[in-house]
Amino acid sequence: MPKSKRARVMHASSVTKKTREHKERLFENVRECIPQYQHCLVLTVDNMRNTYLKDVRQELSDSRLFFGKTKLMARALGHTPEDSQAENIHQLTPYLKGAVGLLFTNRSPTSLLSYFSALSQVDFARSGVTAAREFVIPRGLVMSTAGEVPSEYDVPMGHTLEPELRRLGVPTRMVKGRIVLEEAPEGASEEEKRGYVVCREGDVLDSRQTRLLKLFSVCMAEFRVHVLAYWSAASTEVTKVDANPAGAGGDMEGIEEEGGDDE
Repeated sequence: MPKSKRARVMHASSVTKKTREHKERLFENVRECIPQYQHCLVLTVDNMRNTYLKDVRQELSDSRLFFGKTKLMARALGHTPEDSQAENIHQLTPYLKGAVGLLFTNRSPTSLLSYFSALSQVDFARSGVTAAREFVIPRGLVMSTAGEVPSEYDVPMGHTLEPELRRLGVPTRMVKGRIVLEEAPEGASEEEKRGYVVCREGDVLDSRQTRLLKLFSVCMAEFRVHVLAYWSAASTEVTKVDANPAGAGGDMEGIEEEGGDDE
């Protein structure tokens, strides 16, 4: 009997698996860059967002930026003095752990350190991010930012969002076409009387909390780039910069593995 088509699972998205050819191309591209550029930097990114990374690529269009398998990039640089592709560049391999990338450039490390230290973009947090602060929805009329901006600039939240707020666990109801957060029950603590606590500082956010934060336009993620160490061809030395940046090893989901004109 033929198998019913109803039993098939259709996926809405597709992810192209990295082939051996793709990995070999990354390996060769890294090796080709070593003699072409004066400096090689190891970077890590907090709260990766491809939108902001593309801005970095555009700003550094005269350089080459790679993100990919760290073991593959380490092998391309070399692990020992014997297989090092340039004198002492193998000393960068201990930094190639976790969510890191390689930047090959002829710009001075000082100018790049200054550029990255000033680079910062705030965005909505994703699941797994640690809450930077507490966020509470005050009781009474629910405003669009829940008091995050002065009242004269805030407006009541649209009534169409009330079902979603309830679905996310917020005890709201409609009163004369406006969303209202119910009063605290009798005998409630002072904290409960303040309002509905979405998150506290230090909480590891889940998908429900991040959705609520986004509904109220609260950004708790910051895109930043840190330089861990860099190698310079002129001195053949590796300089350690930031051994343990805050937030290193953050979310790298969906990152583009290579920059410039690479695949």
